[in-house]
Amino acid sequence: MPHPAILLDLQYLPCLQYWSKLVVYQTIYIEQHENFVKSSYRNRCHIAGVNGPLRLSIPLAKGKNEQQNIRQVTLSEQDHWRSRHWHSIRSAYGNAPYWDYYADQLEPYFKTKTATLFEFNYQLFQTIYQLLGFATEIKLTESYQSTPTNDQILDFRAGIHPKPHRAKADPHFQSLSYPQVFSEKNGFLPNLSILDLLFCAGPEAPLLLEQMVVKQ
Repeated sequence: MPHPAILLDLQYLPCLQYWSKLVVYQTIYIEQHENFVKSSYRNRCHIAGVNGPLRLSIPLAKGKNEQQNIRQVTLSEQDHWRSRHWHSIRSAYGNAPYWDYYADQLEPYFKTKTATLFEFNYQLFQTIYQLLGFATEIKLTESYQSTPTNDQILDFRAGIHPKPHRAKADPHFQSLSYPQVFSEKNGFLPNLSILDLLFCAGPEAPLLLEQMVVKQ
């Protein structure tokens, strides 16, 4: 492993590739001083829908979010998006094997109004981190650096991106199949939100993430 640490942007219910980094790296740095980037996973994720991957997008308050510090980007209070997202999650995973084990610990975040995108994402991240039982060191950045001055840190900000041509090459990750909801209709859907693995595999999720790591 060339770097013991990796720098990531904070995403909404990140995909399995993102969480596999907690298996590979000793320390995870999360960028908290960048400007918001549109059309990224910072405010969207994908879960399993009855007709295939279903995108959940968090609406943001009107304004020039692209030019705002990520910690200043505020959430819209219109369209009841929290209840809609939770309804979609429940519709997707309500019959999954481990729904009853984890749903009660995640639902409160969709019932409470959190002001900023960063705070909402980070609260979810911390809860899922605890549910997975990881012991990886998590640190928030102290300032913004276009390139990390510490050569021990791999800069993977925006490396995991919904548009494949904008994603960075990742030799450490390879998606592996596991039982999913709606698989008889849709087949296996790779690299969905961590919610998919958590509700479908439960306590086996960390082991499956480890198996998705390509050893170098």
